[in-house]
Amino acid sequence: MLKKKTTTLLITVALLTSVMPAAFADTTEQPPQMPTQSQGKQPSAKPDGAQSDGEQPPQMPNGEQPQGDMNVSIPFTDVASDAWYYNVVSQAYVKGLISGISDIEFSPESSVTGAQLIMMLYRADDNTVSEQTSGNWYDEAVDWAKEKSIISDNNGWTFDANADLTREQMMVLLYNYLQYKGNDLSALDDLSSYTDRSEISAYAENAVKALVGKGIIEGDGETLRPLSSLTRAETAVILINAVDSVNPSANQGGMQPPSGNMPGGFGGSDTVTQGTSATTISEGGTYSSTSYSSTGDDENALRIDGATVTLDSVTVDKSAGSSSNTEDGDFYGQNAALLATNGANVTIKNATVNSSAQNGNGIFSYGTGTTVNVSDSTITTTADNSGGIQTTGGGTTNATNLTVNTSGNSAAAIRSDRGGGTVVIGNGTYTSNGYNSPAVYSTADVTVSNATLTANNSESLVIEGKNSIKLNNCDVSGNMSSTEGSSSDENVHNVMIYQSMSGDAEVGTSEFDMTGGSLTGNNGDMFYITNTHSIINLSNVDITNKDADAYLMRVTGNSAARGWGKAGANGAQVEFTASNQTLNGDIAVDTVSTLNMTLTDSSDFTGTINFIDNVQNGTAVDNNAVVTIDSDSTWTLTGDCTVTSLENNGTINFNGHTITLADGTVLSK
Repeated sequence: MLKKKTTTLLITVALLTSVMPAAFADTTEQPPQMPTQSQGKQPSAKPDGAQSDGEQPPQMPNGEQPQGDMNVSIPFTDVASDAWYYNVVSQAYVKGLISGISDIEFSPESSVTGAQLIMMLYRADDNTVSEQTSGNWYDEAVDWAKEKSIISDNNGWTFDANADLTREQMMVLLYNYLQYKGNDLSALDDLSSYTDRSEISAYAENAVKALVGKGIIEGDGETLRPLSSLTRAETAVILINAVDSVNPSANQGGMQPPSGNMPGGFGGSDTVTQGTSATTISEGGTYSSTSYSSTGDDENALRIDGATVTLDSVTVDKSAGSSSNTEDGDFYGQNAALLATNGANVTIKNATVNSSAQNGNGIFSYGTGTTVNVSDSTITTTADNSGGIQTTGGGTTNATNLTVNTSGNSAAAIRSDRGGGTVVIGNGTYTSNGYNSPAVYSTADVTVSNATLTANNSESLVIEGKNSIKLNNCDVSGNMSSTEGSSSDENVHNVMIYQSMSGDAEVGTSEFDMTGGSLTGNNGDMFYITNTHSIINLSNVDITNKDADAYLMRVTGNSAARGWGKAGANGAQVEFTASNQTLNGDIAVDTVSTLNMTLTDSSDFTGTINFIDNVQNGTAVDNNAVVTIDSDSTWTLTGDCTVTSLENNGTINFNGHTITLADGTVLSK
């Protein structure tokens, strides 16, 4: 279930219209006309200086605000009517606050750079952008922001116009802008209701408290995710919140508060939508040799709601019924065969669970406090978006000796999604057969021991964001297609570690640990790491790559066509430790990425490390490859290579090849 395509965002901050309602009225550019009730297509707008990104800026329609409940169809083909952000984007579009990156694309899940935000603030302050004959398109706006102390040396971090903003950095810039405009920001929230308040940097604390106190930023009720990036869709929520909070009178023209299911972040509804259930058990007890079935839309065959229940030798069959919203099925368990929710504690043994409904996950554990303990059972799903066992929202799943088979696309055998949780697996076989369907897809903390994990038409394992997979004595095999699957155009691989920026996984360090067992790749690179920081530990794993032309490890940026960071600045940072490990194959590190590799405890690496240019021509970083070899480990070269630095306490077999260090030193033997 790799993430769909997303691209880059230029935002308009709705608070801009509240403090300067005619922000665009006096500019030299002519804004696009609002579509009429019969028009669905928005005329192209002049790019907002960000020609390199292909962006089209939001424009106010001649300074006028549409009145009443306008029946305007938005032109964006990538904003589905059942998406959580549809109403918000529609409202902001009708108000003339935002437009797309093209006539038909909005790109809701893209991140926001510092330059893009500053340019919008600059325009909102009634400034006209001069024709740039030299320098960067945003220089004039950045100079203005520095003059007005919106960008300040006292901000607490070094402003980078081309880097994606974190949420707390965005809040500091908005706070400074509001202060410059004379808004009252004296009401501070103590943030006691947010569990991640300790993650807020000291420099941003006052700004966060003020914007939360003002009601512009709400979070999801529990978290603020200050170190994560901000998407276009989330920004649209901030626009609406800012209009309502800073100047309620700006909420005209039939505009309603945001609705839908926003990823934990800023404002918006966090309503959990789980549909209905053919059978609901809400009282504790033991239920044996019973059958539960469903053919209804958005309906579970069996739901355990807040109860402590034992299910013994039951059959659960979700044979039909469509899902009205894939995200509700992925995130909350709508249309799943068996759903445990609201703090339920469910023990399942000797069960048979079958699902042939689209978005019909097998066994679904949702929410903090919910625990599913399932053993000696069989789970089979055949439709798309239908994982075997699914854990989200902080739930817990403990599984022992299961036989899980999935056949649909985007249907991992062991699956998690937004909100993550804890998954512990022991013994059993877990097999996926569809494209884009790893054996394990982790947005959670997943531990698997003594199990067989097989993906017959997909990469075997995927970790997204600040999450983990830990494997002990498992046999893992993947066979990703070179032509099918949502990321084959980026890379073909067996294990993928990345950050999609979709909001489904917190930004942070991904961790992959594997001890014992086997790891087999039938096509592509063994490891592909992009747009994230990752820790990889391998110990005594039998690694086989059947693709002789592929890399052992590829540590690189990506095209950003799918929204995985900003092109040229979305490299990976990998800390790789091999302990008592045999490694064969070359490693590629591009110029915007870093690898810190340590060979220890009698490890043996046969291969070379290749520096490759970043395809997107990003600015090169330092310390691309740092290698440490302990006293009983060996590196056998198969070609010349370059590394930044080398600490060799062991053995290097040069085989007539050389190692060139960053300082120009050439090592050979």
